[in-house]
Amino acid sequence: MKKAKFSRRMLLAATAAISTLYSAGLAAAETVKVAAIYTLPVEQQWISRIHKALNTAAERGDIEYVFSENVANTDYERVMREYAEQGAQLIVGEVFGLERAARNVAKDYPDTAFLMGSSFGPVAPNFSVFDNWIHEPSYLTGMVAGSATESNVIGMVGGYAIPEVNRLMNAFMDGAREVNPDVTFLVTFIDSWYDPPKAKESAIAMMDAGADIMYAERFGVSDAAVERGVKAVGNVIDTSGDYPGTIMASALWHMEPTIDRAIANVADGSFEAADYGQYSFMGYGGGSLVLDEELVSAEVIEAVNARQAEILDGLFRVNVNDDRPVSDN
Repeated sequence: MKKAKFSRRMLLAATAAISTLYSAGLAAAETVKVAAIYTLPVEQQWISRIHKALNTAAERGDIEYVFSENVANTDYERVMREYAEQGAQLIVGEVFGLERAARNVAKDYPDTAFLMGSSFGPVAPNFSVFDNWIHEPSYLTGMVAGSATESNVIGMVGGYAIPEVNRLMNAFMDGAREVNPDVTFLVTFIDSWYDPPKAKESAIAMMDAGADIMYAERFGVSDAAVERGVKAVGNVIDTSGDYPGTIMASALWHMEPTIDRAIANVADGSFEAADYGQYSFMGYGGGSLVLDEELVSAEVIEAVNARQAEILDGLFRVNVNDDRPVSDN
């Protein structure tokens, strides 16, 4: 299998970002103490990207890293307080569904930096937010899918219909419609972040209804695609190695630019409440596209590459639509 990662322009952007981060103070004399709190296993797609970035920083010697996974919402505030009391300088996690409690903790520990996945804004002096803004590469994967479908029906299985998921799915749909105005979508949400059997069942129902391309926002969808011999598009992580010949393209999230910026700011004493969402954009190296050249035609690759260049040059802006996507049929 031959995969193409777009592009040299992307590599230059990522290299420049890394250089900037180091000059900003990543190479601090004293390592930063970082604790992370996850409501799901570190193997889960979204969580895995944060965990990977923090492990990379720890391997460089920039931080001391500890974490708790599978933390129930009812325990989250307690764990946050425990890490703050233990001297963590930066606490990272996701607070969707427990925003108020998390922000109350941050108020009680003004000298601790908090960087939390959130649907809302930062709060001074120390509560910063982030999200996986990978709508740009999601749009590009939509172009791949829209060009590939023969039935003009694409199935989409999501976890929860929250803005963070909706915007990626809507961007994917916009990209597909750019190259194929006749395409239609079947959309469903399984109301779970991790239920592969349920996601697989939903995907099979869509394929029974005519979908010949599947958008795999959740684990389980690609398994159904393999069983039925249809192609799929991945999200957040690259699973093409697990599903050879099935995953045409994936929109990848790279948390390293976000994490490294926060660590540098803590290290040099400049951390303050801010929205770190921009560091997930392609221009910062926070998002990228990977595709399988054996499954995507040269003509489509050329079109996708041209659109990506326009995104990176600021000549094309992918629409951000947080509304719940719905089926056309």
